[in-house]
Amino acid sequence: MSVFAISDFHLSINNPKPMDIFGPVWDGYLDIIEASWKENVKDDDTVMIAGDLSWAMGLEDAKSDIAYLDRFPGNKIIIKGNHDYWWKSISAVRAVLPPKTYAVQNDAVRINNAVICGSRLWSTPEIGKTQSPEDKKIYEREALRLRMSLEAAKKLMREGDDLFVMTHYPPFNSTFRSTVFTDIIAEYAPRAAVYGHLHGSGSRAEREVIISGVKYYLTSCDLVGNKLVKISDN
Repeated sequence: MSVFAISDFHLSINNPKPMDIFGPVWDGYLDIIEASWKENVKDDDTVMIAGDLSWAMGLEDAKSDIAYLDRFPGNKIIIKGNHDYWWKSISAVRAVLPPKTYAVQNDAVRINNAVICGSRLWSTPEIGKTQSPEDKKIYEREALRLRMSLEAAKKLMREGDDLFVMTHYPPFNSTFRSTVFTDIIAEYAPRAAVYGHLHGSGSRAEREVIISGVKYYLTSCDLVGNKLVKISDN
């Protein structure tokens, strides 16, 4: 089984919202993603989707976007992004997911010999900048949720399994220094971690970076050429 990752589809199947207004990289981006997916992913492979799946405001409108992904081969693991307003109750989300699509929230899932967990996280402050009280509260809460998900993954692990971590926000700022998020992740020694959220040529992003021994992969579709990123061959 191979493991792939991609994120930030920003789908709007029922209520089309053209993404090419954000730049030429978004022109026909779904066609490129679809071709990459069908060329590389087999039915027993797994694709991690690190947030911002749909522009929908409610779950009913998001169903068509979820169904769009169901057309593609492989297992799909999704987490909530900052624009996934349709994702309110995890039980409601799971109730509409098709077979082989799994939602992770404060927990983990085991597919073959891959255990996948994760959390949305929050923006990590740049050096010299102070978080607002509200941002600090959310940041600390997301750290707790991240650990909760990793603990759930730890309980699912069997001999020979690999651990993968998904986050929507990058767990570090533009300096790529360690943070409370990367310190927590490093404790569990995952095979790899993936994140999205960043967009545009001015985002100061790196497609791959190693922090505290953990390899992090950027998966925002526009920054990876709208092609799936292969994370591992298990």
